[in-house]
Amino acid sequence: MSGTQQHPYHLVEPSPWPAAGAAAGFISALGGAMYMHDHSLGHWVLGAGLALVILTMFLWWRDVIREAEYQGHHTPIVQIGMRYGMMLFIASEVMFFVAFFWAFFDSALFPVGGLWPPEGIETFNPFDLPLINTLVLLLSGCTVTWAHHALQHDNRRDFIIGLSLTVALGILFTGLQAIEYSHAPFGFTDGIYPSVFFMATGFHGFHVIVGTLFLLVCLLRGVRGHFTADQHFGFEAAAWYWHFVDVVWLFLFVAVYWWGG
Repeated sequence: MSGTQQHPYHLVEPSPWPAAGAAAGFISALGGAMYMHDHSLGHWVLGAGLALVILTMFLWWRDVIREAEYQGHHTPIVQIGMRYGMMLFIASEVMFFVAFFWAFFDSALFPVGGLWPPEGIETFNPFDLPLINTLVLLLSGCTVTWAHHALQHDNRRDFIIGLSLTVALGILFTGLQAIEYSHAPFGFTDGIYPSVFFMATGFHGFHVIVGTLFLLVCLLRGVRGHFTADQHFGFEAAAWYWHFVDVVWLFLFVAVYWWGG
């Protein structure tokens, strides 16, 4: 038949979202620069840019979900490409954190003045809240694996329960980290140790929030009946990302909280 697709690949229809995302990013960057230079309209421009970024993300991902769930465009061969893309994205995130670990170990192994942590810096007890957060994240890794295993066996009840527990544990981790930060005995600008500490653990906390939202969307989709035992790459990608977040935290706990403290 004329016009019938004769290949298993997904040729994406023209979309406004790449251009909209670029414009939203430009407005956000412009607003950020204005805000940091105390321009009277800076916070308004920054807020508008971030709102446009969030709106673009929502509408773009809505279209991707429609392509996968209702239009059948995510064929097995398309999913292979998406898997490679997710692997490369996680690899880029690994290198992002490598930069922080590099800065930390460079300062810790060759400290100015021969003392690490620097004089006057009181570090966190690694076996207090940091250990609790470690256990929370390790448990969340178990619950997301349980949810994945349940989905592979078409057990939707356990899938929903396991994923709900994972989201709850992610929120708990963020809350405990906020409590930890509120009791920090040092500030961001108090030297190299506080700066690297807040950058590394803070960006990890941001990744936990992103991963929690990622899993929350999968939970809402699961409740609506999305995903099958054979086709659930959206959730699988979220689970990969969550395991990455878990592993990075283990390195942070051992290197920054325990050894570095």
